[in-house]
Amino acid sequence: MKIFENIINHKVSNITAPELLKYSKQFKIALTNDEAEKLANYLYGKKINIFNPSERAQLVKDMAKITSPATAKEVNQLFNLFTS
Repeated sequence: MKIFENIINHKVSNITAPELLKYSKQFKIALTNDEAEKLANYLYGKKINIFNPSERAQLVKDMAKITSPATAKEVNQLFNLFTS
């Protein structure tokens, strides 16, 4: 299971704005082009473990500042699906 976690965390730290937009449409999360660019820039190269509750909580707080609290909440629910 650790390899699965590593793959997901690697993807999060290297995700692009077009990928974020694609996933936002797929999972019905409101995200603008500008927000996707800002999130991709924020996430690039960060070593975040979304399977660690405290790291994920900090990430969601930071995402709320970049997008909106509602969007961050939706993303957190998506993270919970993947990490449960």
